[in-house]
Amino acid sequence: MIFRKWNGKPMPAFFGEKGPEAAANRLSRRDFLAVATSYGATAATAWAMMGLPRSAQAETVAPRQGGTVRIQQQLVALKDPRTFDFNQLATFTRGWLEYLVRYNSDGSFSPYLLAGWEINDDATLYTLNVRDGVRWNNGDAFTAADVARNIERFCDTTLEGNAMHSRLGALIDADTGQARADAIEVVDALTVRLHLSRPDISLIASFSDYPAAIVPEGFSAETMLSNPVGTGPYLPQRYDVGVHATLVRNDDHEWWNAGNGAWMDQIDLIDLGADPVSYIAAAEAGEIDATYDTAGDYIEMFDQLPGWQRNEVVTAATVLARTNQLTEDSDGNLPYADVRVRRALQMAIDNEAVLELAVAGFGTTAENHHVAPVHPEYAELPPQAHDPAGARALLEEAGMAEYEHELISLEAGFWASTADAIAAQLRAAGIPVRRTVYPGSTFWNNWATYPFSVTNWNHRPLGISTLAIAYTSGASWNETGFANDRFDALVNEALGLADPDARREVMAQLQGILQDEGVIIQPFWRGLYNHTRAGLHGAEIHIQQELWPADFYWAA
Repeated sequence: MIFRKWNGKPMPAFFGEKGPEAAANRLSRRDFLAVATSYGATAATAWAMMGLPRSAQAETVAPRQGGTVRIQQQLVALKDPRTFDFNQLATFTRGWLEYLVRYNSDGSFSPYLLAGWEINDDATLYTLNVRDGVRWNNGDAFTAADVARNIERFCDTTLEGNAMHSRLGALIDADTGQARADAIEVVDALTVRLHLSRPDISLIASFSDYPAAIVPEGFSAETMLSNPVGTGPYLPQRYDVGVHATLVRNDDHEWWNAGNGAWMDQIDLIDLGADPVSYIAAAEAGEIDATYDTAGDYIEMFDQLPGWQRNEVVTAATVLARTNQLTEDSDGNLPYADVRVRRALQMAIDNEAVLELAVAGFGTTAENHHVAPVHPEYAELPPQAHDPAGARALLEEAGMAEYEHELISLEAGFWASTADAIAAQLRAAGIPVRRTVYPGSTFWNNWATYPFSVTNWNHRPLGISTLAIAYTSGASWNETGFANDRFDALVNEALGLADPDARREVMAQLQGILQDEGVIIQPFWRGLYNHTRAGLHGAEIHIQQELWPADFYWAA
């Protein structure tokens, strides 16, 4: 079976003359799903192109209408979704603020508020088809104008903390810091065209990420709880930071996806802090029905609880220790502006040992460049040497051998255990280090500006997407202070390459730069796990640790 057309249009060039069937043989199953669905094929069509049923589809279990579910997860202060830097914020707001696109754990993309999309051959023209029949919960129709307005909001570089603008650079006027006047075209009530200034194959993936929630006209972060206008099936009832949040089904709203979700009457999110011991205690006491995340030794502890089941997914979620090249220490110095210091810290760490010590081996060893083997464009590089003696020599050369580093992390969980393991290895290499731990209420307020700290990052569908938002100069999520013109130029080049094989050649250079510059210590890729009470469905661990309130249900 050879496909000569792609949604009735000429096929993207990277499929080659023999079409998607040949590409499916050339790429891995996950890679093909990611590429094919980002270009507009449905997941079912992409599976069919590979000659396979959609076997990754979860087994269907009849849902029971009604009930309540209680989810353990941290609750931090709400803000404009564009500035979300904490995935759990979106668990709550997804109750009424939905997304253009959904990313699935099998690597595919599904249209959501969009009915579909088309991308031209060089990824400079996107045509977005808006789903007909969607209404805001105030009764207004959801139209192409709403989509265009939200994309304009995403492009606003003047909003401090906006996590979206660095993903949409091909739509932005560098002089105004806003969307270009000719970038976003409303063709009709259900069609938007995006005219990019350069090729970018990552926009669909970007629209699926958690800061890309679609908000109504006149949206204000200050009134998002008191005036919760959205397209989703739930309404917020309470949101108490660090304590408890509640969503209730909005039975007065005719939800566009009725019959395919929103089975629960009520959803409670319960903050039990960062210490997993409290999660075990709450589960044993019957106070929660699902964990947001289960890590390390606590995975096997939860496995022993009667009536609970383990859920897991292969992912590119990670934990890393990074230095910030622009942040001063308490004496006003810039200790990590010197590449020798950064490289020394990296060389002193045995990543495989940290994986075992920090999360009991539940994951895979990483390579200090933040691109995972599960990413379509991952490039395999020669292994780096673990060289404590060489690390000490580099620090002596830099005049920093006796400098005491302060490694900061959250006070518990895999953050603390990862930082403890790294600090122990630094001390073993003769590098002075002290540990500082903060509660979540303190840590996340300044997570991007600490001189030396441990943070976690979610999986993203494309490795180039992660590099673009985390390591390009001035990106809102750049917590390393890294700025490199050659790196930035290579990122833009890679964003224009749809074929993962072609992109991989550029990625090899990008990954090498991050290693050579000692930008991060990345010990491992996390195996993602959570636990759910028997009979609960829709709350299983997602590849990007997303929870969608409309998906939760108890088995009938």
